[in-house]
Amino acid sequence: MRVGLVPTMGALHAAHLSLVRRAKRDGCFTVLSIYVNPAQFGPSEDFARYPRPIEKDLGLCEQEGVDLVFNPGTETMYTEGHCSWVTVEKITDGLCGAMRPGHFRGVATVVTKLFTIVLPDRAYFGRKDFQQLRVIERMTADLNLPVEVVGCPTLRDPDGIAMSSRNAYLGPEDRKRAAVIPSVLSQVASRWEAGVRTPEELMSGLRERLAAATDRIEYFGLYRPDTLEEIGVQTRLSFNPLVALAVRVGTTRLIDNLQPGIDPAPPASPPSRDM
Repeated sequence: MRVGLVPTMGALHAAHLSLVRRAKRDGCFTVLSIYVNPAQFGPSEDFARYPRPIEKDLGLCEQEGVDLVFNPGTETMYTEGHCSWVTVEKITDGLCGAMRPGHFRGVATVVTKLFTIVLPDRAYFGRKDFQQLRVIERMTADLNLPVEVVGCPTLRDPDGIAMSSRNAYLGPEDRKRAAVIPSVLSQVASRWEAGVRTPEELMSGLRERLAAATDRIEYFGLYRPDTLEEIGVQTRLSFNPLVALAVRVGTTRLIDNLQPGIDPAPPASPPSRDM
């Protein structure tokens, strides 16, 4: 039987469970890992307060029929004197890599460790963390690791916000403000469907909308989905670009992305009910 790995940092939600279901549909013996990896957090980031509801997570795994939960301690993942790292270059230069130095070194290292410990045939990752997905695909190919990396669709809440463990940090008002993210992505998708093919027209006015509703834009632009290089303003697009963003809403950092013409558009506006 094939082994399917779903790597997580816990605080499981429906998007994680959708990866489990995909692995089980693929006929895999399903392993879900829970490990909050200190190597991918910067010194001023939220490692200490990252949610760790392990009993709830284990209950969800049991409900979903996960075959094995791997919940190692740091002494297992980083033995005393650890000094070996996996670095993926070029595609980590921009986007989150530019804002979070060392982050993808930590991601690539811990995923390599999980691959060599669990020995999966397939590993499942969500497209919400698109740069992470590309980094892991590149690393797996470059190191000839015998793992098929499977990218799965982004799952969204009814207001269109992409599911994330960090959404738990959002208070009601910040949650309402964060709904601008799927709205902006939906506008790009609508313009693409209408035949717009230049970055300038696709993105016109949207940075201003995003800036007005959030506290900080870390990045927002159109990128080549294979290399993650930013696309020039005057480019006439003959391929489906990636629109990607990272913003701060209150103290919470949120990321999202969409490939117009490939990914389904999120709701254009939040529902009218109270959050």
